[in-house]
Amino acid sequence: MRFIDREEIARRLTYEICIPIVRQAMIAFSRGETKQLLRSIIRLSEGRLFGVMPGAMGEHAAFGAKLISVFHGNFARGIQSHQGLVILFDPESGAPVCVLDAGEITAIRTAAASAVASDALARKDARRLTLLGYGEQAATHARAISKVRNLETIGVWGRSPARAQTFAERMQAELDIPFTTAADVQEAVADADIICTVTSAAEPILQGDWIRPGTHINLVGSSYAGPTEVDSALVVRSRFIADSREGVLNQGAEFLRAKAAGLIGDDHIIAEIGQVLSGEIEGRRSADEITVYKSLGHIVQDLASAWALYSQPETAA
Repeated sequence: MRFIDREEIARRLTYEICIPIVRQAMIAFSRGETKQLLRSIIRLSEGRLFGVMPGAMGEHAAFGAKLISVFHGNFARGIQSHQGLVILFDPESGAPVCVLDAGEITAIRTAAASAVASDALARKDARRLTLLGYGEQAATHARAISKVRNLETIGVWGRSPARAQTFAERMQAELDIPFTTAADVQEAVADADIICTVTSAAEPILQGDWIRPGTHINLVGSSYAGPTEVDSALVVRSRFIADSREGVLNQGAEFLRAKAAGLIGDDHIIAEIGQVLSGEIEGRRSADEITVYKSLGHIVQDLASAWALYSQPETAA
């Protein structure tokens, strides 16, 4: 059985490769071509989770599962918060054929999915990105979003100004795009065209009143019902797009909080991103509309990325 480690994934699963893979995977998902169960999450303790995500890319396509732990305290230890494995099975024999590092796949495909959504939903003239957070997902999102928009500036906010500044300096040197830091979230998002929330916040850090018309927001940090990065006013104001309707109705914290308050109903989810990508449902309708993409992450993104790494020779990457 083959094993593909973190270093090989980082080398081969570039955003130029992963963004189209994720795009096609989400179209297939929304068309009902894939098969999957709602992921199971065991909360081990505060800030520590274990998840199981099984799925298949089709009736006669690759299938498998991701076993993943999410330990938010790992950031302070200098290691990935997401640790685990993706296990691939051969569609012809049913035999397990490959095990891959899940942390690296998750880091890349999550940002690629936000890039896909931003390309579909953000204004074409969007030039200013704001990252709320300065961890691994902030770095991957800066790299991925810069592939779909010609960014002029990237703003960063985090609870530690010193860490935010260090992150900004490192990423500016890597991407050759001017980075700035802000003292608070309201300042950070004041002139943003695209916002990515990639924090471990338990309570809202971003308020709807701070968002200017025409902004696109990727809600990424909260991956299960509970932690909520933005307030209900933002959810209500937005044209709300999900990666998975079923997933958000069961585990989308920001959506569920607004629903519990009686501010929205299930029909506030306008579409899945796959429906927007296929042209079935319109995404952004005007330059002034506020759009939100709620990202929980989906097994089809992992399987599609993993199968591409397994089935294609390295020289093709």
